[in-house]
Amino acid sequence: MYLCPDGEVQTKSASPSSPSPVRQDDQVTPYDAAPPATIDHAGRVVLTDISSHAFEHPADKTALTAMRSLPGFDQVLRATTGMMRERQYRLAYLASSVRVGERQFPDLHEILSGVTEILDVDQRPELFVYNDPIPNAITLGVDKPFIAMSSGLYNMTSEDERRFVIGHETGHVMSGHALYQSLLIHLLNLVGSLGWIPASGLGLRALIASLRGWERKAELSADRAGLLAGQDTDAALRVHMKLAGGANLDKIDAEAFLEQAKDYEAAGDLRDGVLKLLNTERSTHPFAVIRAAEVRRWIDSGDYQRILDGHYPRRSQDSQQSFGETAREAGISYKKRIDESTDPLVTAVRNVGTTVSTATDSLVDWIARKTRGQSDADRTGEVTDGTHPEDTDG
Repeated sequence: MYLCPDGEVQTKSASPSSPSPVRQDDQVTPYDAAPPATIDHAGRVVLTDISSHAFEHPADKTALTAMRSLPGFDQVLRATTGMMRERQYRLAYLASSVRVGERQFPDLHEILSGVTEILDVDQRPELFVYNDPIPNAITLGVDKPFIAMSSGLYNMTSEDERRFVIGHETGHVMSGHALYQSLLIHLLNLVGSLGWIPASGLGLRALIASLRGWERKAELSADRAGLLAGQDTDAALRVHMKLAGGANLDKIDAEAFLEQAKDYEAAGDLRDGVLKLLNTERSTHPFAVIRAAEVRRWIDSGDYQRILDGHYPRRSQDSQQSFGETAREAGISYKKRIDESTDPLVTAVRNVGTTVSTATDSLVDWIARKTRGQSDADRTGEVTDGTHPEDTDG
């Protein structure tokens, strides 16, 4: 990437550090004509006016677009959940944690400044560090979102890895995940209050699984934002390696770590596929190995490099994107993932779907042939199956 000798921000025609794979089925989109890129003092591409649609996972994107399309939805939700809880949480962190600034954790203050510049965030979130050995970070708030990072995560990570983490949390802010998470919590509380109704247990369990599934996809979206903020693929992978095995990177091999994801997806039989679903049912985050593999898959698809090259949807054009377009994008992505999956359960479902589809197509073809044959017979008085009219019953 381009680094100015004098450290000043300059512009240049966007050019990838490595050739960007171009798929034959790529269609020309309104943002294919990329303007000149702006480069920060560290050589990172500033993603001016980038929309969160650029990095949102298809499932996350479709769910958010559907909710956003409801007239007045955001305003109503903010009015009911944004005031009391948001102030309460912020006051709690203000009283019990360290607020990041120029004099407190100045390194994080500088990282946050860089992340908000790269992702072109309008409203800079506050950042707190709280004392907890468990590595974690969270984004809270609706009208004035803020980020909280545990001391355990800070101590475990390097500067570049912290940039990925803060970029990840900033991605949550950009996508409005805290707002929609509030809705999910309210729905869970509402359904939970009806748990005494007979036969409601399975429905509640299905709803919880569905909501957790959305939460996990939201984490994958945020991981993409973290990668875009730091533009360091190795740092993104290292964060997940540390979350999985601790800070012992000298004892972890990156390629072997990624191989685990392939083994996990392909291992076992149908029973293992069901057990995977049970393992993740109550989880709010995808497993670290799976997250690393998802980041690698996104990089290998060429979409990450295309964004750095300037080919991404603009925030100023968000209102022009219809729900139908987003749903089609998600559908194409899911079909591709299902077709490529080696998971035993997914493979079985895919094979059943193929068999049913083939049988249905054959039945439709048979009905069509019989219908055409009957039509021809009505017109000519002939029977098209090789018999003579006098041989037929009746």
